[in-house]
Amino acid sequence: MIDLRHKTFLELCAFKNYTKTAEHLHITQPAVTQHIQYLEQKYNCKLFSYESKKLTLTPEGEKLQELLVRIVADTNHFKRNLESKGNQREDIVFGATLSIGEYLMPRVITEILRKNSRLNIHMEVGNSQVLLEKLQKGDLDFALIEGVIDKSRYHSLLFSLEKFIPVCSPQSVLARGMVDFSAILQSSLVLREEGSGTREIFENILKQYNYSLTSFDNIIEIGNMAAIKKLVASNLGITFLYEIVVEAELSNGQLAMIDISGFDVTREFNFVFLKDSVYASKYMEYFQMLKEAERASQALAKPIKGNLP
Repeated sequence: MIDLRHKTFLELCAFKNYTKTAEHLHITQPAVTQHIQYLEQKYNCKLFSYESKKLTLTPEGEKLQELLVRIVADTNHFKRNLESKGNQREDIVFGATLSIGEYLMPRVITEILRKNSRLNIHMEVGNSQVLLEKLQKGDLDFALIEGVIDKSRYHSLLFSLEKFIPVCSPQSVLARGMVDFSAILQSSLVLREEGSGTREIFENILKQYNYSLTSFDNIIEIGNMAAIKKLVASNLGITFLYEIVVEAELSNGQLAMIDISGFDVTREFNFVFLKDSVYASKYMEYFQMLKEAERASQALAKPIKGNLP
């Protein structure tokens, strides 16, 4: 467990502001300054510096932050393990981004519990930014993330490769044949909120085509995937999302894939946990368990798909 000075350091890393850190910890601003000065004397190095009037971590500060984040996360994992021993059940606490949590993990979790009903599975669904923050705070053991992550800060394992596709209503003119990418710009774009992996991926794709979100006539931001699909199905806009999210709607004709010339995008779903965690081997076991369950769930689904007319 870290002491109050190290906790102050971590909060200052998050807020990058002495006043906000003091308010959050319910201590005075001079106390925050004293805590940081104490640590700088203890480690004989500067932990923060001001650049362009902004508080930034020094390289030594970044190393201390990484160490403390791991300590906090591993301590929380240890506490959860102790608490779960009393009821003879194993807690697995993880996060998943919306596409993964709502459309991939239900069948995976079903397969896991079919084999081991003694597991207590706690899955939090949220956007990539929120989940990575919770991972650093130790609120989650690992996370399944779509989108771009800093692989220098996290241990990352490829969980699956998924197609990222444009979709529209079957009534849309965009559903009638192949179009150039520029043709979609006249449509309203329905997309997730900032911080979501799906949005980040799409914004990166736009840059490759030398466009941005402002290139579209209209933007509609929705944080709920079901609502996004309903709006698009009602021909109120188009969207880009993972094929796994719209398998059912494409199959029953509620949605149609837009055939954009030369567009073929596949992205990673990654299993992510903090680097150098003392529980790394345990998280690797969880990764293998999830992968085996995912393969088994796919095998069960194939005969059903084969019987469809």
